[in-house]
Amino acid sequence: MRMITKIARQKNNPERYNIYLNEEYAFPVDEAILIQFGLTKGKVLDEFEIQEIAYEDEIRKAFNKGLNFLSYQMRSEHEVKKKLLALEFGEAVVLEAIQKLKSYGFINDENYSKALLDTKKATMKKGPRAIRQDLIKKGIEKNLQDEVLATYSFEEQVKLAKQLAEKIVRAESKRTPTQIKTKIQDYLLRKGYAFSIVEEVLSQVEIGQDDDNWQQLLDAQGEKVWKKYVSKYTGYELKMKVKQALYQKGFPIEVIDRFIEEKENEE
Repeated sequence: MRMITKIARQKNNPERYNIYLNEEYAFPVDEAILIQFGLTKGKVLDEFEIQEIAYEDEIRKAFNKGLNFLSYQMRSEHEVKKKLLALEFGEAVVLEAIQKLKSYGFINDENYSKALLDTKKATMKKGPRAIRQDLIKKGIEKNLQDEVLATYSFEEQVKLAKQLAEKIVRAESKRTPTQIKTKIQDYLLRKGYAFSIVEEVLSQVEIGQDDDNWQQLLDAQGEKVWKKYVSKYTGYELKMKVKQALYQKGFPIEVIDRFIEEKENEE
């Protein structure tokens, strides 16, 4: 048995106190632990009580570290646990600290997941598949992933994906409709949208070229194709190589034929 003979507030941390037993420094405690155990001068402690106080104080320290980590932005339970373990708190202490943080509402994976969904939609226009990967990285359970992503409606996905597609259309005026559609498809799939969403968007987005635009595209792409093959092939074989290459790029047959005829007349 040992008696508390002195309790002194720490100079650098006013919420921490140094406990002296039998006139000798014994251990520090948080103010909350001081109150929780009713630690006052003259109180007698046995070894079990001292170990219990030390354990609860360690939990309190982990709780405070977790609270500080959460003060900068919302975090998932997985993130907080990973952080506290990295600070070398024992797993039992970390789990206790996390339970306290959850009980006070500082950790709430449901709210966190909804906020992450809203953020990824608003800032990056991500699709459900990409957002699910973000939720997985944050340690969110599958059932909660499914529940949150179910609120991301088909209509909203089409709306956001269409905005991305229209941006590509505006930026890719020097490409053929086929090339633009391919780029839109690849980009939206990478963004995490399902193929059904991509198909719906492509059916709604207007991608067309008039004769003047086709001529501009031929000036940019057709000339490169012609130069690539004219030094290697002649006659029918040259015409077929150029026609095949331009057709794969999305040029209409009549536009290609007109281009080839013009090139042959130049020679």
